[in-house]
Amino acid sequence: MSKDECKETAWHKAATLGNVEVLKRLCDWAKELQLKPEELRNKLLLSKDESKETALHSAAKSGHVEILKNLWD
Repeated sequence: MSKDECKETAWHKAATLGNVEVLKRLCDWAKELQLKPEELRNKLLLSKDESKETALHSAAKSGHVEILKNLWD
């Protein structure tokens, strides 16, 4: 998964901004790519930015409960 200069993925960005639609689209693309569960977990959900934070951290810090629920599912 590509990262920007702050080592954030698109998942981080969607979580920080609280954009549920983008997050759902990213999930759909991950399914279309037929990523293995461990790839999805390690490369996307647990990917850390330069502050060592995951998309879950970003959503929690920004108060986006719906994003947290979607990421957890």
